[in-house]
Amino acid sequence: MITVGDPAFLMEECRLETHFAMAPRKGKEKKEEQVISLGPQVAEGENVFGVCHIFASFNDTFVHVTDLSGKETICRVTGGMKVKADRDESSPYAAMLAAQDVAQRCKELGITALHIKLRATGGNRTKTPGPGAQSALRALARSGMKIGRIEDVTPIPSDSTRRKGGRRGRRL
Repeated sequence: MITVGDPAFLMEECRLETHFAMAPRKGKEKKEEQVISLGPQVAEGENVFGVCHIFASFNDTFVHVTDLSGKETICRVTGGMKVKADRDESSPYAAMLAAQDVAQRCKELGITALHIKLRATGGNRTKTPGPGAQSALRALARSGMKIGRIEDVTPIPSDSTRRKGGRRGRRL
């Protein structure tokens, strides 16, 4: 018979108390996975617009998507980020790859439609968009983005500063 002062009784009592008082094991807790939706909350089938600024110079092509105010950048990819050779940065192929990346990121964030602002170097330099402008725009449309308004925002001076090259101009 086990009495209250018996060491075996005390050991059994301690084992029972510590068994219930121990903390649960680490790492066995099941974490609840929450679905995180990025971008604005809109009804199904409604278009969410962003603004795509395409800056096509003869050295590079930037495809830059912002919100409608233009303050918040959503995604920006350049032709130079997509190709290795410096001479290919402004190529139509690099612009196409950049536009496809931008379109994919926009879809992840819930943007379904884009207004386009096309820009060349402008100022006292050339007002003609570079070779990547058209292919970037075409790649955006092909990748499933709806196109809203297309606007040319090349800076055109009313009276320019003096162009570089000197009095006799650039001699080839």
